[in-house]
Amino acid sequence: MRLATSANEAYPASLAVSELLGFKECDGDSSQDEELGIRIPRPLGHGPSRFIPEKEILQVGSEDAQMHALFSDSFAALGRLDNITLVMVFHPQYLESFLKTQHYLLQMDGPLPLHYRHYIGIMAAARHQCSYLVNLHVNDFLHVGGDPKWLNGLENAPRKLQNLGELNKVLAHRPWLITKEHIEGLLKAEEHSWSLAELVHAVVLLTHYHSLASFTFGCGISPEIHCDGGHTFRPPSVSNYCICDFTNGNHGVDETQVNSAGNVSVSESFFEVEALMEKMRQLQECRDEEEASQEEMASRFEIEKRESMFVFSSDDEEVPPARDVSRHFEDTSYGYKDFSRHGMHVPTFRVQDYCWEDHGYSLVNRLYPDVGQLIDEKFHIAYNLTYNTMAMHKDVDTSMLRRAIWNYIHCMFGIRYDDYDYGEINQLLDRSFKVYIKTVVCTPEKVTKRMYDSFWRQFKHSEKVHVNLLLIEARMQAELLYALRAITRYMT
Repeated sequence: MRLATSANEAYPASLAVSELLGFKECDGDSSQDEELGIRIPRPLGHGPSRFIPEKEILQVGSEDAQMHALFSDSFAALGRLDNITLVMVFHPQYLESFLKTQHYLLQMDGPLPLHYRHYIGIMAAARHQCSYLVNLHVNDFLHVGGDPKWLNGLENAPRKLQNLGELNKVLAHRPWLITKEHIEGLLKAEEHSWSLAELVHAVVLLTHYHSLASFTFGCGISPEIHCDGGHTFRPPSVSNYCICDFTNGNHGVDETQVNSAGNVSVSESFFEVEALMEKMRQLQECRDEEEASQEEMASRFEIEKRESMFVFSSDDEEVPPARDVSRHFEDTSYGYKDFSRHGMHVPTFRVQDYCWEDHGYSLVNRLYPDVGQLIDEKFHIAYNLTYNTMAMHKDVDTSMLRRAIWNYIHCMFGIRYDDYDYGEINQLLDRSFKVYIKTVVCTPEKVTKRMYDSFWRQFKHSEKVHVNLLLIEARMQAELLYALRAITRYMT
């Protein structure tokens, strides 16, 4: 499912990346800097992503007006061109919608003051130990006049924000447990109570940053050079190149480090693509010939839901501890647990009873005008985005595969579509892909490069980025459905 143009087409910019990121051209002579006693930082990573070779993202030249406009908008809105933007630009249509939505949430008129918005972003990102997003919003929080004392720990923030901690926790890790009692507790907290409009704004921000943490880890986003973990002052191990080499790809990375297929032969990964295409063809034929009964479809959903509980990674790579983010949330031991483990039974969430299009959208738009429209547009772009290609194949209808990915994520959250045959999921999504999906969506801090490399080994990086866009939007919608249903139940 090729979900972007080629690398050379996907990253044109009307400004050299070195200019956009604030690097200077140099002639290799640092004697003047040494005489002045200036220490020059050097990037620790090789480009915006640890998973995607820099040369496939940073294509200086071949300027394009659309890319220039997107970069300019991002820089004007955020005061930076961050690595998330540089990776999302594989898909300009989505990036434009994403930037517009995020700008509205953070900077335009809304129920919450600006410093609250950034602090909620910090709280949400911290739940997944996403120091990348935490650091960005710490700076933004201070820039808009936030009290530095709040950054010493959630207990130093106003009681109103502390009260949001429980909702943040449950929404991030087990959203199916959210009830109208959670909502009532926030709306009836006397002098620390939230209004309905404020709470909807907060819920959208929480779901936005939980999902963005998934994208950050899922695409291996690297810290910018000016951020913690993004630079070092030690000299490079390979001589005769300087910091400007990092903007032109001349950083001495061995090609074996960027071979996404690992030690798998080209012919083997090619066969995987052919097998997937054949399964799609067979499933389409079965659809045309017969349709499963409602009872059978319900049974297949329950089977897939149970099986999803046993999808886990055997990867033994250690997750490096996040730097100084646990202070921004409470109950650090609380994390993801499957909704049917330990004898717990959570009723299936039937989309036919409460869905985004008929219920959630109107509730958000009523209490926080225009945001429902922006989010809805973003959902639709991610879900429908296609270039009608799949790895090396052209003119391919990828809708079946995209729907399987989206519905598998909702199935993991206990959300069922009555008109979908969940038997298709096991046909289209192999185990390594399911491991990656579940890790990105449920425990993104545990994503490794090995997981990223192990699925769809013949597919382009732009296609894997598109997968991540599907994952984060499906996750955000699932969280919103549970939270907004609880708000609706409280209101009625």
